[in-house]
Parts: sequence; structure tokens; C-alpha cells
Amino acid sequence: MTGYLTTHVLDTALGRPGEGIRVVLYRVTGEGREFVAEAVTNADGRTDAPILPTERFVTGTYELVFFAGDYLRRTGQAGADPLFLDQVPIRFGMAEAAHYHVPLLLSPFSYSTYRGS
Repeated sequence: MTGYLTTHVLDTALGRPGEGIRVVLYRVTGEGREFVAEAVTNADGRTDAPILPTERFVTGTYELVFFAGDYLRRTGQAGADPLFLDQVPIRFGMAEAAHYHVPLLLSPFSYSTYRGS
């Protein structure tokens, strides 16, 4: 099996996919991080293709940053500035060449994630 990474966003407050959310992927290196890829979620809350496809997959520590604040403002869920949630980082490791799926379950005042399938 070869490795790759997918993601998606579910808006748990509105009960629908999180459409139009910018997602940036970084590879964590020592004390820094390097840009790997960027995508925007589609109508299903998913990126159109794996954010880290098989041909670019390398094991290691990564960080997905979801630009949730822009989405929350656009959907009328933002509340007062500064937002409680604006950019949501999720740092995780990929130790083997496999399919990793890291979703974001989002509401204006909370979020969670898990390793999906």
C-alpha cells in the first residue's frame, strides 16, 4: 500500500459540510515547518484530490491549518472579534505508508478531529 493524506470539514453547528475552507499542509521539521500544499474544500467539505498525494508522500510529522474564521464569518457564525476560533492547526504524525484521513469537525466554539478512513 502507498501512502496519501485526505481531509474534510464538517460544520457540526449547522449540520453540513464545511464548503470553501482554505486548508494548508506543512511538514514539521525540527523547530520549523515547511509548506507542502494548499487546497480549498468543495461542496462536500472535502478537497478535490488528496492534499498529500501518493507521489509526494513521506512519513513524518505534519500540520494541517484550517482557516475556519473566514468560513465562520461567511456563514454568519463568527460572533465578535477576535474570534474564538480563527486558524485551527492540527499536528499529527504519519509513521507508515498508508491512507491517513484527518477531518475537522467544526463549530464556532469547538472543534475535534480523529484518524478517519
